[in-house]
Amino acid sequence: MSAEKKSQTMKAATAAKKLGIYLPAAPEEFRDREVSRSELAELTAAPPAWLATLRADGPHPREVVAQKLGISISGLARSGVDQALTTAEIKDLLAAPPAWLVQERATQAAVRAENARVKARNAERAARTES
Repeated sequence: MSAEKKSQTMKAATAAKKLGIYLPAAPEEFRDREVSRSELAELTAAPPAWLATLRADGPHPREVVAQKLGISISGLARSGVDQALTTAEIKDLLAAPPAWLVQERATQAAVRAENARVKARNAERAARTES
């Protein structure tokens, strides 16, 4: 007398985030329903044409835009970029970077260097305490 097992579902926004796509650009039949874990796995393993196009050409969500530009999401916000960008727009920004992009990339490089320094310092401290 066990109950029928119901598969777990997630909101379309969660599925879009996991797929790395901008939800408003997805087809309506994807946006307006819940997605099961098995459907998400299927979309990841064998993406349909609309998903492949969205991943390649955009528009992309902020996380992907920031990653492609080599800056943080906070850097996008500081620069006033709050809309989704296409791959072509990102390439244009990288080809002729505006001052804000140059500054944010320098900031991101400094943060990465500091994180590496702290990680090395902590590893050195851990090695000393083990000895």
